[in-house]
Amino acid sequence: MPPLNSVRIDKWLWAARFFKTRALASKACDIGRVEINGVRAKPAREVHTGSMVQAENEGGIFHIEVMQLSEMRGPAAVAQTLYKETDASREARQKLAEERKAMQIYAPLPEHRPSKRDRRRIIQFRGRS
Repeated sequence: MPPLNSVRIDKWLWAARFFKTRALASKACDIGRVEINGVRAKPAREVHTGSMVQAENEGGIFHIEVMQLSEMRGPAAVAQTLYKETDASREARQKLAEERKAMQIYAPLPEHRPSKRDRRRIIQFRGRS
């Protein structure tokens, strides 16, 4: 197999395990959550070794440098060798995670699902008929 010079960004994000499916990676590109070297990327945009990629998923916003290319999804240990996350990105995501944990103290999750009576009160409170 010849060495890869470039790979589609949606395939690479899927192979690097930023998204669970390639369809989710493609959708993230379509709605503008992926940038390559500061430019919004469509799913078919080619990514090269050394490119700086900004990708947003449920885990936060990642600022990463592409170290290797791959079109195949492999084990997580192999996927982590495909990129290198910047220190600033890692710190920002950790800070955001800590803030989310702190907010759970002030807005705890309910202990159980709302009853029929609770749902009626919620609907009435929101002003819907």
